[in-house]
Amino acid sequence: MSEMPLIAITGATGFVGRAIVKQARAEGYPVRAIVRDPRESRWLADEFGCELFHGNVLHAPALAGAFAGVKCVIHLVGIIIEKKENTFERAHTEATQNVIAEAKSAGVKRLIHMSALGTRADGRSRYHQTKWAAEEAVRKSGLAWTIFRPSLIYGPGNKSISVLSKIVKYSPIVPVLGNGESKIQPVGVDVVAQSFVTAIRHDETVQHTYDLCGPAAFTWNELYDKLLAAQGLRKPKIHLPLPIARVQAKVFEALLPNPPFTSDQLIMTGEDNTGNPEPAVAAFGLTLESFEQGLARS
Repeated sequence: MSEMPLIAITGATGFVGRAIVKQARAEGYPVRAIVRDPRESRWLADEFGCELFHGNVLHAPALAGAFAGVKCVIHLVGIIIEKKENTFERAHTEATQNVIAEAKSAGVKRLIHMSALGTRADGRSRYHQTKWAAEEAVRKSGLAWTIFRPSLIYGPGNKSISVLSKIVKYSPIVPVLGNGESKIQPVGVDVVAQSFVTAIRHDETVQHTYDLCGPAAFTWNELYDKLLAAQGLRKPKIHLPLPIARVQAKVFEALLPNPPFTSDQLIMTGEDNTGNPEPAVAAFGLTLESFEQGLARS
């Protein structure tokens, strides 16, 4: 039996990163995690047996040697809220360019890249614009790339759905941004992890971009209804008009280090965020479950 190739993962300490590390190690891949703080990331070594490399994708010199001996790089780093040096441009576009440059320097041939559903050339939000620029860098890299565009990802340890569930549980009313009629298509984290790890050894997925989303799209209003039903609750929904929400977002961004929502998020919330899961289902042998089924397991 041939020895499994070494893979490197950026963003391994995050919600999705942990799931991908767990899946990769379960399949026997040795994993090198690129981490900014080896002490805080020690659990990756203790729990999964990862090799830790002290590096920072935001600073190209700090990646020197990160991919030596690596056969495949899985690049997951991304942000949803900007903080200080972590701008969308730096964390999405420049970081991806740094990873590509170091991978090519190390002779790595394979790159699997995390983008986001809704990423497109004419994206209105800066989040999607910088994700598109990162995708373009990947497509032009000369590497054997695969790009994934996950929807809102849920599962054990996910902060987004957890926060919404707590709001639903403890608030007397359920606040909804805008009319709540734009559609989303959440996907389970296990599906995302299976897709990334399976892609490592499937050469037919090279130079392909895949949506990763659930089997059904539904509105934000319906999402809150599902969260209420999961907790056996019935509460009224109150819609916050977008013009008022935009003013609030500006205030939050000016005053709070972790705003409850941002101007960029309002743009994305007002757009449908849906995709076609069938190509990924066929390519990676995925079994999709309903959002309700996933919630019950979380």
